[in-house]
Amino acid sequence: MNRIGKYIKEERKKAGLTQEEFAMRSGLGLRFVRELEQGKETVRLDKVNQALAMFGKEAVPGEREE
Repeated sequence: MNRIGKYIKEERKKAGLTQEEFAMRSGLGLRFVRELEQGKETVRLDKVNQALAMFGKEAVPGEREE
């Protein structure tokens, strides 16, 4: 999940959004956004996909990017 967290953080910053702004726009909680960007391993996939949808992306269970 750490790669996804890094991706979200980079894209959020490119978009000029704070964590709070990103949380509000994506409909996620600020705590979740912080934990995701910090690489917490036990985050819900549906919420990860909600965050990724802000950038036109989706995580697919079982597939691993090398």
